[in-house]
Amino acid sequence: MSKTLLTLDISPRFNETDGLGHINNTVIPVWFEAAREPVFAIFNPELDLNAWNLIVAGFSVSFATPTHYGKPVTVKTWISRIGNSSFEVTQQSWQENKMTAEGKTTLVHFDYAIDKSQPIPTDIKQLLGLLNGLV
Repeated sequence: MSKTLLTLDISPRFNETDGLGHINNTVIPVWFEAAREPVFAIFNPELDLNAWNLIVAGFSVSFATPTHYGKPVTVKTWISRIGNSSFEVTQQSWQENKMTAEGKTTLVHFDYAIDKSQPIPTDIKQLLGLLNGLV
């Protein structure tokens, strides 16, 4: 089974450019977070911050080529690893048929009331699996 990709189309804004005319390297992680919203909704369908149950354990971004203002960008998102209480989201930004950046984010199913990670429920693991072809 092939990966199911989530996609988000973005129109880069002028204020997101840096002194070299490229999209600033701090912007791409913000776009990646916006594109993870459907993943957040698997855990918290109303996206209620009072019931939030995910925490970022870490992320990395690698830049392949500059992203430019004035040309649409597509962010592709999929689940690349599912563990007991954590999972990894891989994302890429694409502009004019070229990958411009790739990021990996580890998210943990987390109970803020007890300040502790929690196992990911089986039904949620199955939904996450649909986003990477594991099931």
